[in-house]
Amino acid sequence: MEMYLRTTQRKNKDGSIVRYLHLAHNVRDSSRGMSVPHNIHNFGRADRLDREVLVRLCKSIARVCGVVVHDPSEAEDATEPDEAGLPDGVKLTTTVELGTVVVIEALWERLGIGEALRAAAQASGCKVPYERALLAMTANRLCEPESKLGVWDRWLEKVYLPTCQGLKLAQMYEAMDLLHAHSAAVEEQVFFETANLFNLEVDVVFYDTTTATFSIDDEDEDEGDEEALRRFGRPKDGGWAAQVVVALAVTRDGIPVRSWVFPGNTSDVTTVKQVKADLKGWKLGRALFVADSGMNSEESRKELAKACGKYLMAARAGSVKEIRDEVLTRPGRFKVISDNLQAKEVIVGDGVRRRRYIVCYNPKQAERERKHREKAVEQLEEELGRHRYSKATAQWAIELKASGRYGRYLRITTGGSIKIDRTAIREAARHDGKWVVQTNDDTVTPEDAAGGYKALLVIERCFRSLKRTQLKMTPMFHWVPRRIETHVKICVLALLIERVAERTLGLPWARIRRCLAGLQASFFETDSHGFVERNEPTPEHISTLKSLSISLPKKVLEVSPKS
Repeated sequence: MEMYLRTTQRKNKDGSIVRYLHLAHNVRDSSRGMSVPHNIHNFGRADRLDREVLVRLCKSIARVCGVVVHDPSEAEDATEPDEAGLPDGVKLTTTVELGTVVVIEALWERLGIGEALRAAAQASGCKVPYERALLAMTANRLCEPESKLGVWDRWLEKVYLPTCQGLKLAQMYEAMDLLHAHSAAVEEQVFFETANLFNLEVDVVFYDTTTATFSIDDEDEDEGDEEALRRFGRPKDGGWAAQVVVALAVTRDGIPVRSWVFPGNTSDVTTVKQVKADLKGWKLGRALFVADSGMNSEESRKELAKACGKYLMAARAGSVKEIRDEVLTRPGRFKVISDNLQAKEVIVGDGVRRRRYIVCYNPKQAERERKHREKAVEQLEEELGRHRYSKATAQWAIELKASGRYGRYLRITTGGSIKIDRTAIREAARHDGKWVVQTNDDTVTPEDAAGGYKALLVIERCFRSLKRTQLKMTPMFHWVPRRIETHVKICVLALLIERVAERTLGLPWARIRRCLAGLQASFFETDSHGFVERNEPTPEHISTLKSLSISLPKKVLEVSPKS
């Protein structure tokens, strides 16, 4: 309910106008089909209004919102502060964001990221606080994603991160080079610190790849020991562009395990080989590797079996002959797992060539797909009935056959006519609500296999957050391979902090961020000193920080004499 101050008026017989003030909100009038104003409180005639009543109301609302209201009618020589004013000689210079960066910095330390980076800097003999520069770049991805120049030039002055003030732009890039040199050790240390802290289950690893494109005319060439990353390929969202391939492994809770950056022309099979080598070195123990159908090929399965021992992969039910002709047609009853999930096991082959499939079925999804197909066929019949001649070379026929909605249900006869393909319709009906997963782990039950595949949605959500909704990994403003790779690593560190906060609070980061943005720090000056003071927290601020086990910052953040 949005409230506002509403003014009404009436005209007296002598022609004078009398105005009234009300506190109002809009309500829906169903009889008129529109919103109409509804008065909640009447303040009375504007010319007879007690002004102090409204001033006190404004100050009360301002106190809750953490903002300052200045009343110009108050005496300028006042020496004592009131709810909204300042004492004589004190000047408010600026207000910056505090709450979000307090949470980010606390989780940065709790997850061991700061410790790991400081150890890397010490091992390299660095005296510059590169760990602080990496904190600033990571925090920026979670607040207002900017280029590294933007972080240094614009964003740092909007937040209260005193330990990051004074950083030079060159130190930002040098810090990226430090992370690149130690990324494997840092990622391993941070992940196991996180796993121990939250008692994460790391027996299941979800893996997938995405692409990040660049607007350049030519792909890069190798320079010295650095392999060029920006190569031409087909992005995941279609087209043809210079790109890099970004791979991500996460836990079942969506906590990042490790990330990789490959040249843009790298096949999925090649990425699997690298993942095999890296995760095997981590000694995760029993690890079930879960991947989508894009990874499913004979070569990938062999590599995955070598890498993690066991895998669970989605399969292309409609395009793989064995699945289409043997798995989906195999008789057998589905076991009910939940209201919208059933599963059955199908074994194909014997001995070392034995292949285990789990056929999953969602009755509600099957009903939706059936209705969608029946509607499409009905529309096709109407469209074909409108044309006297049904030659496949007609423009309308070409457009129908090329349509993603209708094309699958059409065929071209030997006489060159376009007809509805009843066989294709029956074949599609066999797949309604079904999907197939393939595994080489005999200990995985059909229930776990079906649930494991559905949990793949968590990595898709991670990629959405990385690329578009929150962290905005693209566009990238780098061309040196090590900087491209480190930019991705910084985004994944931000994703780790985001997912830990979301997992703890049970809220999306966007809502957490909106709440924390209201906790701010204000800079004040007197003739002799400057000081920084936190505003009054709301109950929501206090509850959020308490749930994250983070202390509320002290009221006065710093005091310093003027030079």
